[in-house]
Amino acid sequence: MKAIVCTKYGSPDVLQLQEVAKPAPKDDEVLIKIHAASINSRDWRMMRANPFFIRLMPGGFLQPKNKILGADVAGQVEAVGRYVKQFKLGDEVFGYLPSATGRGTFAEYVCANEKAITLKPANLTFEQAAAVPVAALTALQGLRDKGNIQTGQKVLINGASGGVGTFAVQIAKAFGAEVTAVCSTRNLDMVRSLGADHIIDYKKEDFTQNGQRYDLILAANGYHPISDYLRALSPDGIYVVAGGSMLQLFQSARQRWRASKTWSQKTYVVSLVQSQKDLIFMKELLEAGKVVPVIDGCYPLSNTAEAFQYYEKMHPKGKVVITLDHHSET
Repeated sequence: MKAIVCTKYGSPDVLQLQEVAKPAPKDDEVLIKIHAASINSRDWRMMRANPFFIRLMPGGFLQPKNKILGADVAGQVEAVGRYVKQFKLGDEVFGYLPSATGRGTFAEYVCANEKAITLKPANLTFEQAAAVPVAALTALQGLRDKGNIQTGQKVLINGASGGVGTFAVQIAKAFGAEVTAVCSTRNLDMVRSLGADHIIDYKKEDFTQNGQRYDLILAANGYHPISDYLRALSPDGIYVVAGGSMLQLFQSARQRWRASKTWSQKTYVVSLVQSQKDLIFMKELLEAGKVVPVIDGCYPLSNTAEAFQYYEKMHPKGKVVITLDHHSET
């Protein structure tokens, strides 16, 4: 099969279209014929070895251990292991593969444990479905599990126009929150269409300085010092980091330790947990029309390097999707 192989750490130029062995499913796995995948920040970080400690992973100091990147997947079941109970040949499915599996989805086929996927929402294309798993589940687990989101709360999403942010705005609204979205000028109309109650253009207004207080802040992006976020929180508010710089992540982890001892405000960092139950929850929101994926653009598998160039330079609206046409790619 054809796959995009990350031959070494570096710029998108290191991504090469190559012929590799087609995988075979284990007893508890399905073989998925991939129709679409999407780019996430973890893929970019693995390609760039950013932060540097990615190189300290076993077998990955000089070059990536897992040479095929990609976590999100949408496609059709082509083969099933003998113990698989949930799926049959031809089922349209979507899900994501954690990096620990050592398998990537920027390829024509991939094998996945049956608990890593679920049936694709009937009202979504493969491209739309591939845009969902990592970003949407990060937003869901950040808001619900870390942020303990409640109906009627004032919730702020910083970085509302990106992959995680576009889902976070919609998920927060689905939970009944009053949502303030922070984004750039060019994305105001798009974010407004997602249902945000209030929108702040960060180029014109600093939400950490306007005197407003929020019960929950989810930072999907942004580089404010943590003291700024805490100033914008209510006295017993919760700050959740779901993206941004590594410095911001370290500051949040340190602040969580301090707050647990002395303060009522709480800080958390989202570490995505694979959950078929959460994937099914998102499927239901998608089929109900409460959440709609935002796609900035689609690129064929052979143009994956170009897609990464766009991803790292242009700060996409929503997700960048990789598509596969099995008639032309083979």
